[in-house]
Amino acid sequence: MSEIRDINLAPSGEKKIAWAKRYMPLLNSIEADFRRDQPFAGLKMTVSLHLEAKSAVLCRVLMAGGADLRITGCNPLSTQDDVVAALVREGAQVWAWYDCTQAEYDRHMAEALSFGPHVIIDDGGDLVSMLHRQLRPLLPGVIGGCEETTTGIIRLHAMAREGALAFPMLTVNDARCKHFFDNRYGTGQSVWDGINRATNLVVAGKNVVVAGYGWCGRGIAMRAKGLGARVTVTEVDPVKALEAMMDGYEVKTMDEAALYGDLFVTSTGCCKVITDRHFEKMKDGAILCNAGHFNVEVDVDWLERNAVSQSEGRTPVTRGYTLPNGRTLFVLAEGRLVNLASGDGHPVEIMDMSFAIQALAARYIADHRDSLPAGILAIPDELDYDVARRKLRAEGLSIDTLTPEQEKYLDSWAI
Repeated sequence: MSEIRDINLAPSGEKKIAWAKRYMPLLNSIEADFRRDQPFAGLKMTVSLHLEAKSAVLCRVLMAGGADLRITGCNPLSTQDDVVAALVREGAQVWAWYDCTQAEYDRHMAEALSFGPHVIIDDGGDLVSMLHRQLRPLLPGVIGGCEETTTGIIRLHAMAREGALAFPMLTVNDARCKHFFDNRYGTGQSVWDGINRATNLVVAGKNVVVAGYGWCGRGIAMRAKGLGARVTVTEVDPVKALEAMMDGYEVKTMDEAALYGDLFVTSTGCCKVITDRHFEKMKDGAILCNAGHFNVEVDVDWLERNAVSQSEGRTPVTRGYTLPNGRTLFVLAEGRLVNLASGDGHPVEIMDMSFAIQALAARYIADHRDSLPAGILAIPDELDYDVARRKLRAEGLSIDTLTPEQEKYLDSWAI
């Protein structure tokens, strides 16, 4: 029933999964809890994720908890065929392969939803969108879901404003143990891993332009600075722009930064952040890439239409576009998520925290299935604290505890 590239790739995928699992103590502890408690017994679940080793560990944890699980990808270039083969060999049902067409991507997602899931785990909002647009008869069966990304939560808020969201969705990305670590430290490291793999160029001394100074942009800029780059931030939010200035970065418009940037990284969640008027100003050899969920931040479509010639750069994910002015610009990974399309995504230990939140959020939905209202719901504080405490234990760290006297002091206004 699964639709994958090649089941014979499974041994390679199993090695990757075993390596990740070794360094994921939070998910391992949650797996033990799930095996004991079986929180998902009798529940059908559809998961849409970047299908690599860490997400495979999460999928196995959910299955250990009794979930009848179907799995699909959330980005055409982030699926690792050997990992999905390993999942299928162990009994999972998966519809995904690397470099799928849009039609294949949509078909895989529809297949993963076709059995009528009770719970969904989404990454970017495509599962939610398909359920509400093409598969509305399945909506009454959904008791809730979780969203992993900033982009997906933006889409959820748009649906909620229109009164269109038909079931509860927990905003995993808003949990502190997710965005403080995953978006900042995870993105900061993995984006530069992907860029360095694709280019093999030194970062020190280059003019790096980071579009967007949310948590992901903060991490990208921080790591670029640590690698010795001169960093410029572009923003539309005046408060974030001031924060970037206070953190020591240049703050410019993209029109200004386009003139001197060597390497551009977008992380805004918006569209057409870098487009024709910017391309025409850029220096020969400028490199562009994206760390946002969808491939709409760098206007690759304009380059495809207007370049006088195209060429493959150092690797297949490095494509050169020669413009009528004679300059060649290089786009990494088709403008898709560079950390996953050109790398292995966030570090294992970071995703251990993010997926721990995902797993506990899915359990929260199962445990409260009869009391959660439709709409956007915050991750309960106790889940955040549970993950933080598990992480501290895994790191061998201890923290202080408030005494009764201190608690009384903090709760009092008559001091």
